[in-house]
Amino acid sequence: MSKKKDRKQHTASARSEAANTQRSYYRSIARGINMSVWMDKFASYILMDILMAAAACSMFILRYIVPLQIGSDPEDVRLLGHGVSELALEILWESGAVSKIPLGDWIVLVLPVILCVIGVQFISLVASLFRTGRYRRQLRPLETVTRRAQALSQVPLDMSHFENLEQALRSASPGDGSVHIETGDRELEGIENALNALLLRMQESYRQQTRFVSDASHELRTPIAVIQGYADLLARWGKDDPAVLEEGITSIQNESQHMKELVEQLLFLARGDSGRNTLHIESLDLNEVMREVYEESALIDTDHIYHLAQKPGARIAADRAMIKQSIRIFLQNAAKYSPAGSDIYLSVILDGSIAGYRVQDEGQGMSQEDLGHIFERFYRSDKARNSKSGGSGLGLSIAKWIVDAHGGAIDVVSSPGLGSRFTVTFPVK
Repeated sequence: MSKKKDRKQHTASARSEAANTQRSYYRSIARGINMSVWMDKFASYILMDILMAAAACSMFILRYIVPLQIGSDPEDVRLLGHGVSELALEILWESGAVSKIPLGDWIVLVLPVILCVIGVQFISLVASLFRTGRYRRQLRPLETVTRRAQALSQVPLDMSHFENLEQALRSASPGDGSVHIETGDRELEGIENALNALLLRMQESYRQQTRFVSDASHELRTPIAVIQGYADLLARWGKDDPAVLEEGITSIQNESQHMKELVEQLLFLARGDSGRNTLHIESLDLNEVMREVYEESALIDTDHIYHLAQKPGARIAADRAMIKQSIRIFLQNAAKYSPAGSDIYLSVILDGSIAGYRVQDEGQGMSQEDLGHIFERFYRSDKARNSKSGGSGLGLSIAKWIVDAHGGAIDVVSSPGLGSRFTVTFPVK
């Protein structure tokens, strides 16, 4: 018992000594800071006094010496008077003229101002000598953190906590959405929360990757099956039947083109995910880009009526080709889900610190459920999936990547039967 008591006393004494050493250390830091601030202030006051004396001398010369305008050199200069207020400078010139300058009046005028300034400086310097306690209080939070860190470093580690945590981590799998680390140890609760949040993000990323691979396989399987089917058809009857031959060649060409576009879109997104899509940033006039897309869309798509509203001065720093591609995607989406003869509106936006564009159609619109998923890769509503113009479901994902890469934002408003409106905005730089 005696040895245990001595050990406790020794530990307490060591902690007390460490605390005293720490306080002395931060007290010396506070004194050093205070002395450094005091020296800087003293030097600035000396410089101020020199400038003030120089200004007073310059004003004295401009007021009394310059106006004399005597054409000869001074022969003698004498100081007259007994009191400060009676002091005067008497200048004898070679020409015999005598000039008298009331030096006392100037001293009486300037001296009180100089003394007041020096007095304020002296009081400020004396007060600054006693600010060590103030800096000491400001350093107290840092001292507290240091003291707590030292206390934590002296706490004996219970390896059983980490063994439980290691075992829970070994059983975790990113692909299992039900995994949740819980050791039952309250001391590890903060670490558990952080790890569970990390696992949740990993599980979501794993699900997205799995869905992406599955959807990509499904999308590629369809054109491959069509090409294979027509190749078999041509092998059987195409050699002798010109109609079958023409139909097979046309279908194979169409499916090959569709598969090529799909692969290019997949490669674009893959490069974007890995950070290998390079942006060529330049100062871009949105009006010019919108007019180009408007003219080519009106020329190619004669089934819809296009309208363009411009906003002079709408410029952003962006990659011209990619911004143009994003506009085309929204336009193609509008044309795809709008009936023939309907209007499609393009407009440039400029509002203070933001600029952008808007694409609005009068098509079939989307439900609120679809709006939450339209930028997901391969997502299409059932209605669109079953239509001939359903597309691959990657266009809006690519457009969103482009907008995000430029620091922009997309706002979507849509209602079934009324149409959709996509508004894209970028910060003006």
